[in-house]
Amino acid sequence: MPKNSKVTQREHSNEHVTESVADLLAHEEPLDYKSSVMNVGGAGGGPGQRGKGPDDTLDASDGRPAWNSKLQYILAQVGFSVGLGNVWRFPYLCQKNGGGAYLVPYFILLLIIGIPLFFLELAAGQKIRRGSIGVWNYVCPRLGGIGVSSLMVCGFVGLYYNVIIGWSIFYFFQSFQYPLPWSECPIRKNGTQAIVEPECDKSSATTYFWYRETLNITSTIADSGGLNLRMTLSLLAAWLIVCLAVIKGIQSSGKVMYFSSLFPYVVLFCFLVRGLMLRGSVDGIAHMFTPKLEKMLEPQVWREAATQVFFALGLGFGGVIAFSSYNKLDNNCHFDAVLVSFINFITSVLATLVVFAVLGFKANIMNEKCVIENAEKILGYLNSNELSHDLIPPHVNFSHLTSSDYAEMYGVIKTVREGSFAKLGLEPCVLEDELNKAVQGTGLAFIAFTEAMTHFPASPFWSVMFFFMLINLGLGSMIGTMEGITTPIVDTFKVRKELFTVCCCIVAFFCGLLFVQRSGNYFVTMFDDYSAGLPLTIVVILENVSVSWIYGTKRFMQDLEDMLGFRPYRFYYYMWKYVSPLCLIVLIAATVIEMAISPPGYNAWVQDLAMERFQSYPPWALAMCFALIILAMLPLPMVFIARQFNLISDGSNKLSVSYKKSCMMKDMSNLEDQDETRFILGKNPSETPSPMPTHRSYLGPGSTSPLEMTSAAPNSRYGTGYLMATTPESEL
Repeated sequence: MPKNSKVTQREHSNEHVTESVADLLAHEEPLDYKSSVMNVGGAGGGPGQRGKGPDDTLDASDGRPAWNSKLQYILAQVGFSVGLGNVWRFPYLCQKNGGGAYLVPYFILLLIIGIPLFFLELAAGQKIRRGSIGVWNYVCPRLGGIGVSSLMVCGFVGLYYNVIIGWSIFYFFQSFQYPLPWSECPIRKNGTQAIVEPECDKSSATTYFWYRETLNITSTIADSGGLNLRMTLSLLAAWLIVCLAVIKGIQSSGKVMYFSSLFPYVVLFCFLVRGLMLRGSVDGIAHMFTPKLEKMLEPQVWREAATQVFFALGLGFGGVIAFSSYNKLDNNCHFDAVLVSFINFITSVLATLVVFAVLGFKANIMNEKCVIENAEKILGYLNSNELSHDLIPPHVNFSHLTSSDYAEMYGVIKTVREGSFAKLGLEPCVLEDELNKAVQGTGLAFIAFTEAMTHFPASPFWSVMFFFMLINLGLGSMIGTMEGITTPIVDTFKVRKELFTVCCCIVAFFCGLLFVQRSGNYFVTMFDDYSAGLPLTIVVILENVSVSWIYGTKRFMQDLEDMLGFRPYRFYYYMWKYVSPLCLIVLIAATVIEMAISPPGYNAWVQDLAMERFQSYPPWALAMCFALIILAMLPLPMVFIARQFNLISDGSNKLSVSYKKSCMMKDMSNLEDQDETRFILGKNPSETPSPMPTHRSYLGPGSTSPLEMTSAAPNSRYGTGYLMATTPESEL
């Protein structure tokens, strides 16, 4: 380029300059077709590259931030996919759906749905190097609403997910006292008499602490009860932590992941070792993994396994795509997909071992308590001559009564007093019944597991560790969720990431006040049930279809071969094109049927009864449930219609070039077709002897590029005659 050109004179200036296209092309060197735009995000580089600092790693080809190391990236993907669901959802499903037998359908579906679709998202993000909006705008502009729907779901999930982190923060700080505040029921003074709080006496100390001391919950969703101040402060703390973790993008969140992704494994291994040393832990693990093979024939088991695979890997949220978009173009994303998927699976199994080792210990404690209470009843009946001493086996010693002795005594009394046995009010006290009490979600983390820890020696230490682990598990998932929101917006609208992140966190905190009312737990349940399930499944099947049937599976496989240096297994071709779409269609149908036959409602805590009772949603809440589904899916038809009738641009004829700090960055800006011709040819449209086609891409001699959009494609992402190597711009 001549030294006196405006570009060369100011190329090394810190001042941002936008040159006219005519100025730039007039002095441009001959185009090397190998580094053309057809090699999207390709590694190029030259004198106009920005250097890398220790905390500001940029990709040499386009100035996009990049991971400092492969380990940092893997930990980010693991931190995003391994979340609270691995600890409190997978163990429940495993217990409910046949114990060890449930692992078989889960593993099969992980292979045919999980890994292929996870690989697809990783590859798309890495190849196109944009967030979810940019990726799906590029693959199929008419289905560009996929990225927007994904972003909407991330927003809904992030709102209530951070509330759970807030609850964990509250319990974390409450754990720094001995005895733990949920270990005993509070005593209430009634004049000169001290009595146990009735609500606590009817339930349990941990249940009372959760519903009354923590949530101070109302009895219906219609009664908001006002804001819960302690939960509001906890939510504020949660959003401050998330904001600080993601404010600088992967430069800040990547460093957080070193701790937040690894620390939960340290805690899980500590709990596993401690759990195996507890009396009764083997009973819990044996109960957990005893296979009930007949369960494998039930369709419900396969549906729930598919749903868990789907959400465990974070498919459709956009976080997977956002993280992979910061990778080098030749990164082996196939290895990453397999590695992260198996780490996720192993983590789920490890968490299940820990949970049921501890719950086995708790079941033994509760069973012994049951035996003692009912033995006292029997002694009372013996002393009052309600029961004959002849009914008690001679070897039974009430001072050292075992579970087997009580079971024998219970059986004899039930046989002899068959007619009036119910009046005695005796319970069977069977360990199996205690182990069969299935709990999940907040009931597992904040009630069952918390109650078990009160029986540990040094219980505050274990409580601090457990809730700190939950905070880190939630933080890893929230970082991925926030990346699924910020990356597409920053890529699309070129806003400052720091400013946009802060604004997001502030808005999210105020929206999250809905969940820290006294009735907030009911809204958490509503959002969890309706905001993500069906919309995300539809988003992922459209992702699958847009790549395998619209963009083309063969074409995508060729892209992967060019990018990775090897051709992926033929297995993926059939999974992407046939098996995965079919499985997802069946999953959507099953989800819709399940929603239709299950009455929409929630479990309300009734204070007078000290128990949960199912209640149907009032009409306004029911409308809110369906509004969540509709709002999440609305961008899909809206963008399709707008693109179909050319109401919004697909970005195919937009071009501008900007320089900043010696790094040439290409963006797209709206140019009318006539203006484009005038700029490039240096003539007025009327003077041009033969107008240049508005959708034309430069091809190297005798070569084509896998991601190239030719003039035959009316919705080509690149409709201008000349483009340098860059990444595709995304636009709504």
